[in-house]
Amino acid sequence: MQRVGFVLIVAFAAGWLQLSAQVPQPFPGRPTPPRPAPAAPQTSAPPPAAPAAPRTEAAAPTGEPTEGMLGFPVYPSAQFITSYDAGRGQKYYLYGSEMPFAALVKYYQSALKTRGNLVFDVPATYMFEVGRFREETMAFPPGVTIKDYTWNGSPGYLNPKKNGQPARFPSIIQIVPPQEGAAR
Repeated sequence: MQRVGFVLIVAFAAGWLQLSAQVPQPFPGRPTPPRPAPAAPQTSAPPPAAPAAPRTEAAAPTGEPTEGMLGFPVYPSAQFITSYDAGRGQKYYLYGSEMPFAALVKYYQSALKTRGNLVFDVPATYMFEVGRFREETMAFPPGVTIKDYTWNGSPGYLNPKKNGQPARFPSIIQIVPPQEGAAR
């Protein structure tokens, strides 16, 4: 009887070791990267390199976007902070401003020739939706959103640039450009 028990324990341990030694497979749907082929010895001079293709306007901007790229005016003293991928082929751009919330709202009411809507009282958030929102192809409606970051005694939105001036922005402007081909 002891011999049968010993054999069962050894068989169980051998099976356990075999299972624990298996290498995990990559996540389904992610192809494994191809391994580079070994380089063949080069006997002749390499062909001349093709000139680099010029970057097009559709390429992601590396610097501050222009009003032409955005399709909307940018408040003259506003500072570009960053841009984010909104999904569905859209980006949104953040600008910081030292101007009070009410002054920015008046500026954009005049510049966009639309009244806009106060969508939140606290913190005060004003939206100017300009253009048609297509839920099936857009993540955000095209337009301008202004948010007051001085509510409830807050000193403002922290400037993300190291030693950037001002240290905090009282108001933030979010611009979502219309998609290419969309009427404004």
